[in-house]
Amino acid sequence: MKILFATPECAPYVKTGGLGDVSAALPAKLAALGHDVRVLLPAYQGMQVSGEVGQSIDILPYAQWPAAELLPVKVESGVTLLLLACPALYQRPGGPYVDAHGRDHPDNALRFGMLSRVAALLGTVHSPVPGWTADVVHANDWPCGLAPLYLAQTRILAPHQRTAGSVVTIHNLAFQGVFPMDCAEQVGVSSLFRGVEGVEFWGQMSMLKAGLQFAQAITTVSPTYAREIQTLEHGVGFDGILRARASRLHGILNGIDTQLWSPATDPLLPYHFRAANLRGKASCKAALQGRMGLPGDRDALLLAMVSRLTPQKGVDLVLSALPRILASGAQLVVLGNGEPWLQDALTEAARSHPKQVAVKLGFDEGLAHLIEAGADAFLMPSRFEPCGLNQMYSQAYGTVPLVAPVGGLLDSVTDADADPAQGTGFIMRACDAAGLEEAFARLLQAWAKPARWRRIQAQGMARDFGWEASALQYLEVYRRAALETGAASGTSLP
Repeated sequence: MKILFATPECAPYVKTGGLGDVSAALPAKLAALGHDVRVLLPAYQGMQVSGEVGQSIDILPYAQWPAAELLPVKVESGVTLLLLACPALYQRPGGPYVDAHGRDHPDNALRFGMLSRVAALLGTVHSPVPGWTADVVHANDWPCGLAPLYLAQTRILAPHQRTAGSVVTIHNLAFQGVFPMDCAEQVGVSSLFRGVEGVEFWGQMSMLKAGLQFAQAITTVSPTYAREIQTLEHGVGFDGILRARASRLHGILNGIDTQLWSPATDPLLPYHFRAANLRGKASCKAALQGRMGLPGDRDALLLAMVSRLTPQKGVDLVLSALPRILASGAQLVVLGNGEPWLQDALTEAARSHPKQVAVKLGFDEGLAHLIEAGADAFLMPSRFEPCGLNQMYSQAYGTVPLVAPVGGLLDSVTDADADPAQGTGFIMRACDAAGLEEAFARLLQAWAKPARWRRIQAQGMARDFGWEASALQYLEVYRRAALETGAASGTSLP
């Protein structure tokens, strides 16, 4: 099958969260299963990509779109990156979505409208890549949400022309790509699709809504989140659309790259270990305590968070529970950045309790791996969590997760008290400070019994969070989407 994976992020080249990890790992697994996978990604400023570079392909400017080109790069995973080079839109300081001062780029509608337009073009007979047209276009999150709409417009204008099927994945429904409706003209959304049955969302244009309305299939990153987003509480205004399209909505749990995230081989770790011998984990704990300036107390329970510092992630709940955590004698390491008031509160906690709290603002991939390996337990008290990856990394590294009862956390962690024979962590009974303290008390009881703690660690390390099962589910979704639009009429589908 010819698969186009369109994304605004792909690790290690550009990453702000879990989408970057998924955009690297899922296409690689699909390629390993024998499929022809191309990843469409903007060529942002400062990106370093190594691999076999092909001939650049001009994309002739048309209508309001600036001139651009595609640069194919075959990378080690077997995937071909199609770097969308458009200096006017992507060569600028800052991140994928914000400038160097943290403000949204003012032309984000055009920037990601362009990404979506090229993604759709690659799924038609007008594909700019010679001899290659996608059978399915997999659009990720709001920056690629217009791609299914553009494909739908093509089918209306040329009903006998073969077009790719489309799939849109919601990685976080809270980010919806909402812009003034004037932008619809700018990015070439037909007037037919500017109403409530199209892109209109409370008088504005939502790029994500376009994907939800016009894709042949909608996926999200865990079965529980797929159910949650159909409710008023978690639907963020889109619950009605998602209920209406429930037959096309699939919850597929994300996986992790088990080669990159393996405590037995991780090149970013100073010591390696396996479930049968955790001496290397104890050494990683000592290394983490030393690096973060904490006393090297092997008996102290070392808790960790690697997270965006926002209320969504429950960082304020950790701060509320901090007196109880400190009273237990535990240590806490935090890595991340986010809202200033939470950064300030954590920094003050570290200043006031230097022997128990250590905070590193920003992101450091090597430190993130060391935290997963060296911590005893990992905190994820999120108020909502579409999937989450750190709870999976934690289990793989023998670090016991304490999680909220939401989304992918529920789908990937088994409570050690509710199911001692299979338990891999501790699940809060409610997403509040009391729920966190209650789960922490149960975790402390397990920590006080070394044999039980090691059993929980071993059960977590035995879990298989690799991508193969999820990739096979995606392939079935792709097959159905391609059949629906006629893209399966060619010989490229199995």
